[in-house]
Amino acid sequence: MARLIDRRMGVFLAGLFILTVALPMASSAAAGQLVPAYLVSLVGKYLCYALLAVALDLVWGFCGILSLGHGAFFALGGYAMGMYLMRQIGPRGVYGDPVLPDFMVFLNWQELPWFWLGFDRFWFAALMVMAAPGLLAFVFGWFAFRSRVSGVYLSIITQAMTYALMLAFFRNEMGFGGNNGLTDFKDILGLDLTAASTRTGLFVASAVALAGGLMIARWITASRLGRVLVAIRDAEERTRFLGYRVEHYKLFVFTVSAAMAGVAGALYVPQVGIINPGEFSPANSIEIVIWVALGGRGTLIGAALGAFLVTLAKTVLTGWLPELWLFALGGLFIMVTLWLPGGVLGAIETGLTRLRAFASMRTKEIET
Repeated sequence: MARLIDRRMGVFLAGLFILTVALPMASSAAAGQLVPAYLVSLVGKYLCYALLAVALDLVWGFCGILSLGHGAFFALGGYAMGMYLMRQIGPRGVYGDPVLPDFMVFLNWQELPWFWLGFDRFWFAALMVMAAPGLLAFVFGWFAFRSRVSGVYLSIITQAMTYALMLAFFRNEMGFGGNNGLTDFKDILGLDLTAASTRTGLFVASAVALAGGLMIARWITASRLGRVLVAIRDAEERTRFLGYRVEHYKLFVFTVSAAMAGVAGALYVPQVGIINPGEFSPANSIEIVIWVALGGRGTLIGAALGAFLVTLAKTVLTGWLPELWLFALGGLFIMVTLWLPGGVLGAIETGLTRLRAFASMRTKEIET
């Protein structure tokens, strides 16, 4: 197996560690709040997006599965965490019901639905964060990959899947808050969500999850399993003719990727304070693809970098000129397609290689 932490991974993890330590310290009152406190939650949200991008890069960059449904896995993980947070409100809700969330009381629900049972326990919610999207991906992949659905056809049905889920979750009868979703969270593990220490803890947890997701993805792609995945990406039929059960490999990596996306969604929800059916929007899944393409498909680190860059640009542009954001997003996709086939990370590495070659040439000229 190749080294688990190469130079590229080492530099990124070192930068992530510095960010994880420096940002909370700079935003603390003891340091005189060198940066606004809200940046901790904002960057924590970016870290969740980066983990989501890594999850997609694992299946698209290394196995050739262009999923336009990863937003659904992200949202399912978010809903699982949101259900736990709603159960923690108890009698502190608007209607004071110790069991039923406020939206259920408003809609005259008489008892808690069976699929909400167990979500008053954190360990159960944490399990569902990975099990719900993982199970959906397993069932979906079982039928799709065994039927040898691939390419653009697979992309279309993954997009149809997330759109169907969005429509379903908009319905009040589903028991997930309908159009308003789940919100008004109070605490997590008994800790006040509005407290600076809790927000810092969630930020650190997001950074650790990103690092862990990168290591898991790197372990998979650097192993013999990873070489088979790349072979499937480059020549699926030839790999099948060599005797490999292609559908098993695709199913495994698709399920792992969905579970990673669910973890990203679960960490995202307590930091933004809401989860609603809008997270299932197919446009969100397409945006994730742009993150990966811009950063550098098949690099893992590039996917995380792309998520940071695009979401940062979205934050800035939607604050200044919100009507231009969609045009800018389309422009980014065109730019990557025409001029940055290796993404931003590929462009940086190419530039550094040329710079080293130029420096070496200059040194030889000086010596002669």
